[in-house]
Amino acid sequence: MNIRRALSRLVLTAHIITSVGWLGAVMAYLALDIVASASEDIAAVRAAYFGMDLSIRLVIVPLAIASVLIGTVNALTSSWGLFRHYWVLVKLLLTIFATVILLLEVQNVTYMAELASTSADPRTLPGSLLHSIGGLVVLITVAVLSVYKPKGLTPRGWRKQLRSNGGAVQRTSDA
Repeated sequence: MNIRRALSRLVLTAHIITSVGWLGAVMAYLALDIVASASEDIAAVRAAYFGMDLSIRLVIVPLAIASVLIGTVNALTSSWGLFRHYWVLVKLLLTIFATVILLLEVQNVTYMAELASTSADPRTLPGSLLHSIGGLVVLITVAVLSVYKPKGLTPRGWRKQLRSNGGAVQRTSDA
């Protein structure tokens, strides 16, 4: 195995690990969010908000940023390319969108955790179920795109394919 192929596999492995880790962390976060939103136990609600704050800052955000960066490197160094196939481009845009929303939500979660620790009854605080469920749906969509790789070349992909085939069109090889 040559060095380039070994590095490519290493980058792909790192991307899979960070992406799956992000998905798993969001699932755990959703469980905490459900407790924060629905539990009648004041101590459990406080603990859930504390756990949400820790997990979003120390686990979810680093995994999201790593996933975007490593995924971009992976796409740029693989045969799929970053702008050749619609599924790769949609994955990138969804991942960036999810990361931006996540970064905007961090302050809110930290604030809610602070309120939960000081308020007499943290059960009155709003949860962030919409963000949790929405983030999970986006990440599952990205995972599905990674597995199924729907056909469809971007205009850039078509131009590159035409150049590499000497102008011959091969519609069946864009998967």
